[in-house]
Amino acid sequence: MQLRTLIAAAALLAASLAQAAPTSQQLQDLAKQEQPALLETLRALVEIESGSKDLDGLAAVAGLIAGKLKALGGEVSMIEPTEVYRMEDTPERQGQMVKAQFKGRGSKKLLLIAHMDTVYLKGMLKDQPFRIEGERAYGLAIADDKQGVATILHVIALLQKAGIDDYGTLTVLINGDEEISSPGSRATITRTAADQDMTLSFEGAGAQGGVRLATSGIGSAYLSVEGRSSHAGARPEGGVNALTELAHQLLQMQDLSEPATGLKLNWTMAQAGTNRNVIPAQATAQADARALRVADFDRLEKELQRRVQQRRLADAKVQLKFEVRRPPLEATEASRALAKRAQAIYAELGLAMQVAEVATGGGTDASFAAMQARGPVIEGLGLTGFGAHSNDAEYVDIRSIAPRLYLVTRLIMEMSGANP
Repeated sequence: MQLRTLIAAAALLAASLAQAAPTSQQLQDLAKQEQPALLETLRALVEIESGSKDLDGLAAVAGLIAGKLKALGGEVSMIEPTEVYRMEDTPERQGQMVKAQFKGRGSKKLLLIAHMDTVYLKGMLKDQPFRIEGERAYGLAIADDKQGVATILHVIALLQKAGIDDYGTLTVLINGDEEISSPGSRATITRTAADQDMTLSFEGAGAQGGVRLATSGIGSAYLSVEGRSSHAGARPEGGVNALTELAHQLLQMQDLSEPATGLKLNWTMAQAGTNRNVIPAQATAQADARALRVADFDRLEKELQRRVQQRRLADAKVQLKFEVRRPPLEATEASRALAKRAQAIYAELGLAMQVAEVATGGGTDASFAAMQARGPVIEGLGLTGFGAHSNDAEYVDIRSIAPRLYLVTRLIMEMSGANP
């Protein structure tokens, strides 16, 4: 009964706004009334498992999203990944992207992005179903990033109910491979964002509800050593110990992190040998790299390649491959200005907003959007929450729904040239 009453009130309010721009208070009221519907969308999204390599699950959740965008009046298309950036762990196929475009009366081009894939394996939903406890909504991948998808859908619904269409085009792009470094969608994200006047990315806002102007770049180093096997007891001198050479290489590359600049290199995986009594002929290792600037990755790769030439065993063959899985997002004057407007809008609600200009280690698709973007790109427009990638602890704060819907709607209005 309460939900029907809210929907009826929203319809009446929307009708009254048809002839004039809504006031700030009217927008706040509409945002609050949108909350129950957003929670229902969240429930529907969470109840579809959509791991990055689960093509059937990704197709199902993409179909749900596409249907909702069509119902909102969007021109919807499904984009098959064709420009794939292949990395060591890139699957043969990636899920489709969902793209929708809404036409307005103005000239500004605006882009909203989020991802529908998750890190979870199929079958884990039964242990992490959607549920509401107090002011928190829990569920599989609810914070990363199904809340982002739901927030975008209901921002568009709010815009329509408020009669706001002062933008030129409002584009939505939802991809299904973010958790595996977006091999199939990165080119589309970069190309789509290139001519946008503003790009908002809807990863979660963290526990404090801030926005981010910078995210870490993520790289990987792959080290391989080829030696020669021999009997470890009867004739060890006849072999070339790949494990010994690998240990030497790792030790001479352990000092490449630079805390002052945010550059990090940590060797995290290694493998060597087949039997206890055989000198190992093969050895491999992998490292995780993080950087705050694109130039730091270039510098790191050059130094890695220089050092692998310094071998302990002359007959060992050492190769190093470095790949940039995700470039860093760097703060710009345009993104700083947009973040200040976001802070001012939040202040209208009596809420403080933190703006992070220095990355803390994570990377997102906002970095691909910013590579050629002419307008500002900011990250973290999703809901407040916690527990991403965890077991039965991932949640969003229900109290952040209305403020976030209001914030994004106001940013769209202001970038489009309209004011409440």
